Amino acid sequence: MLFNSYTFIVFFIIVLILHNLPFSWKTKKINLLLASYVFYAAWNPPFILLLWLSTVVDFFVGRALYTQENKHKKKLLLVVSLIGNLGMLCFFKYGGFLLENFTFLVNAIGFNFHPAKPNIILPAGISFYTFTTLCYTIDMYKKKSKPVESMLDFSLFVTFFPHLVAGPIVRPPQLVPQFQSPRKANSQQLFQGLFLLTLGLFMKVFLADGMLSGPANNSFGATTALQSIDAWMGVLAFSGQIFFDFAGYSLCAIGAALCLGFVLPNNFLYPYAAVGFTDFWRRWHITLSSWLRDYLYIPLGGNRAGKYRTYFNLMITMLLGGLWHGAKWTFVAWGALHGIYLCVEKLFRDVRKSSAQKTSIAVHEANVVRASFVPEINHPKNLKNFILALGTFFLVNVTWVFFRSTDFTSAWRMLHSMFINNPKNTAVLSTLEIYKVGIIIPILLITHWMMRNTQALTVAGKMPWWLLGIVWSAMIVLIMLSQNASSAFIYFQF
Repeated sequence: MLFNSYTFIVFFIIVLILHNLPFSWKTKKINLLLASYVFYAAWNPPFILLLWLSTVVDFFVGRALYTQENKHKKKLLLVVSLIGNLGMLCFFKYGGFLLENFTFLVNAIGFNFHPAKPNIILPAGISFYTFTTLCYTIDMYKKKSKPVESMLDFSLFVTFFPHLVAGPIVRPPQLVPQFQSPRKANSQQLFQGLFLLTLGLFMKVFLADGMLSGPANNSFGATTALQSIDAWMGVLAFSGQIFFDFAGYSLCAIGAALCLGFVLPNNFLYPYAAVGFTDFWRRWHITLSSWLRDYLYIPLGGNRAGKYRTYFNLMITMLLGGLWHGAKWTFVAWGALHGIYLCVEKLFRDVRKSSAQKTSIAVHEANVVRASFVPEINHPKNLKNFILALGTFFLVNVTWVFFRSTDFTSAWRMLHSMFINNPKNTAVLSTLEIYKVGIIIPILLITHWMMRNTQALTVAGKMPWWLLGIVWSAMIVLIMLSQNASSAFIYFQF
């Protein structure tokens, strides 16, 4: 079931009504759990069995991990959980990819091996709910929090429909306590939730699908070299499309949960205003980047094992982060580029820090340390940081080429078209499409820069009621007018 469908509107109204009727809290939680299964079953009902299997196994394994004192048995239980979750993820998401690469390798060394291509259907949201259950069992192993006592609460934590298919990736302490006592949205929460839901749908339906998907698809779908303006407009269009699509989904999820009285973590904070790539990953897909940091980068050693090991840990984390997005080498290349950016950024920062420390010792002044390649955390809105933000955005667009391209041949052709103009190359974008991208993307960048340290609800709360009403009504009208052009969310494929 899609947020941007009339079916979801009917579904959500029914859920809201049931949640606000005078039932017991346990009955309301059962209603939410059943609604979540209905929401997921709209894609492919048999895959509910995978959800049940993951839920039941990790509930009991998590409890055993927390109470088990024998270290060997404890590690064995963790291995069971990892094999269960990652094995399921690897089979459904990476089975075909692994077989394809194994076949290529075997034939490259001289064997004639041509197996039948497996027909594996990817369950919706498997990457998201796998990470959700994994963090629970790992936390139980480390005793970071207490096990969930109720199977109902744990099942609802895993399958709660707003975050189930495409996040935000929630952790037990963020959501489970909210199921332990009755919750119902007050008038302010309902108002804010509906506003976020409308804003998310506007970003997805009107901006991502209605305005930017066409130019992006036309440019990346070309089979010949493009004129530079068409290549750049296509990449910029996809840059805006994927933000509006995924951030729009996250706002829909947060808004839907808030309408029911629940709070989900924020997933985006104006990432195209990021000053450097450390800042970018604090703002883009926040729940995934924090998950990779806490459950992969830090366990690998983080920055505690020396300079070169830190670079290695960064690269491994980003490579696996790229592979998490899809079973293609282009996603790995996307992650590798971000890893390289982060390593180069850290190198510059360390060199500047070392130089500043030496200078400080030489002149006995504490105030000689100047801004490095990555300025201080608060990143004041000045001209220097704005230029750095534009540079970050430029390099991010280079990575999006690999993320969006179907293969390396298409990616190299697009990059070549972007940086080497040939008037004889193909022009695939209409003047109207170029104007669309040329207007929307600068507005997007300016908006991100102006709002980089605030929230949409804060801005909406400061608006006069009549102006907010006009803006809200305009978004609803534009959503309705663009509904025919809307499609599934991009991150559903991950």
